Amino acid sequence: MSTPSRVALLACIALAACASQPPVKGKAPALGAPASPEEIARYDISIPPSGAGLPRGSGTARGGAKVYEQKCMACHGAKGAGKPADALAGRQGTLGSRTPQRTVGSYWPYATTLFDYVRRAMPITAPLSLSDDEVYAVSAYVLYLNGIIGEDAAMNAQSLPQVKMPNRDGFVSDWPPRAHN
Repeated sequence: MSTPSRVALLACIALAACASQPPVKGKAPALGAPASPEEIARYDISIPPSGAGLPRGSGTARGGAKVYEQKCMACHGAKGAGKPADALAGRQGTLGSRTPQRTVGSYWPYATTLFDYVRRAMPITAPLSLSDDEVYAVSAYVLYLNGIIGEDAAMNAQSLPQVKMPNRDGFVSDWPPRAHN
């Protein structure tokens, strides 16, 4: 009998042995504990395009430049130019070209998505470590670098959802229309 045949035979025997074992009775495995409402609330921080759930706080690009320099520039480069991580600014108008480049200004459809992502995942070495004011400020700075808002425009729960991103209308749904009840 060849080696592959022996391996196949042993695998079949092992599977048959496992399948013939009766279920173990008794207590189910203890795989964690139920999460408290407070724990769930701490992780339930998604922000939709409408801005529902944005926290209190505020920030401007001027203030965001300082936070960016301390906590973002090492990965995203000076003024969001990239290297070693992705570029955050520029490249508007490249999506229809042979070399499209996705940046916050060229690709992202909603400013609230920027806030959500920065708050949840940045800096990469310490996610969820920025205060809400710092996230608003860094978001404002990145929007400013892309020429979307002015340097002194305050971003907060009211103003951020109102920002019209350059590519907001660049997304087309592939989903068929649904009947509304």
